[in-house]
Amino acid sequence: MALFKRGNTWWAYIWIDGVRHHKSTNTSNRRQAETIERQFHDELNEARHRLPQLKPEMTFAELVARFIAAGMGRPHSLDRLKHLIPFFEEIPLEDINKSAIRKYRQERNKEKTLTAATVNRDLSVLRRILYWSVEEGFLLSNPLGRLRLERERRTKRPVMSVAEEMKLLAASPEHLQRITLCALHTGMRRGEILYERWEDIDFDNRILHVSFSKTPEGEMRDIPLTTRLYEMLSANRRDRGLVFTFEGNALKNFKTTWGASLRRSGIRHFRFHDLRHTANTRMMLAGVLQEVRREIIGHASQRSRDVNDRYTQIELPEKREAILKLEAWLRNELERQAQLLILQEGKPIPPQSSTELPTKEQANDGSEHSTAVA
Repeated sequence: MALFKRGNTWWAYIWIDGVRHHKSTNTSNRRQAETIERQFHDELNEARHRLPQLKPEMTFAELVARFIAAGMGRPHSLDRLKHLIPFFEEIPLEDINKSAIRKYRQERNKEKTLTAATVNRDLSVLRRILYWSVEEGFLLSNPLGRLRLERERRTKRPVMSVAEEMKLLAASPEHLQRITLCALHTGMRRGEILYERWEDIDFDNRILHVSFSKTPEGEMRDIPLTTRLYEMLSANRRDRGLVFTFEGNALKNFKTTWGASLRRSGIRHFRFHDLRHTANTRMMLAGVLQEVRREIIGHASQRSRDVNDRYTQIELPEKREAILKLEAWLRNELERQAQLLILQEGKPIPPQSSTELPTKEQANDGSEHSTAVA
């Protein structure tokens, strides 16, 4: 290390591995220049050995910007950040601790009392971002690494009836009708549906290949198509590109359209994810074994699997049999609903093609009980 004076300013010259590095200290004071020189040497040495550049004073807003710029922001994380950023944006990373979490819980529950699960999802995203900051070397450890989330109570998951399904379809725009039918007949997640491509549908063998999933276990699984879903996809068939679009454009979210369609239909509230649960329940009622249902819907939770399940291989013929059972259950349910309607109103149901999507008038007239969804 060496200091040289140029005019009234001291310059630091440091050789590391035969390479000379120089920097102006911007001071004429020798002692200050020596201090700056030592800091410069330490920085170069840390960079040489790739030591983490700790930045505990970085604000949460800056960390989030880096997190998103690195391509780490998934739709779920971005949705939760709408609540996290307003509270934590100006807080340095070193001040995000359990005390700050208690204040965040209180703030989130000011307007209305939220369930423990809702706040837990927020904190899970926050904790994941802080783990990323440790990987990037901004923090030595995650201050929320041992944070205990609140215990979540199990809640009842609503199952959509066939009558409610047809009312919803009648009140929905065409692109949402197709998405809804796909969810009910396959149990696919929203992200899986929106990323599905025409190249991944085998029309000759009536198989849909899931090529994108939230979990590795869900990817590259094959789902046999029901007759209803096959006819709907065949009627809109393309050579390539995304299957489910709006006016030819990719869809990222349809919360507004979903909510408006629910209100117009007059049925009870459902989350779109409840359609996945509905598909699983319908297959269960149709007599499909649990292991087969898991393979079809791509269930990845290890809590729901035992050791024996991990060694069970479900082949395509078993999946086809499961889909046939589902279609038979739907036909029986539609016939039962039709008989109830005739007894209540004495009004016969007009025949309807299985490829037609219901209109609002048909749904109000009771045609939600026709065999169109089978």
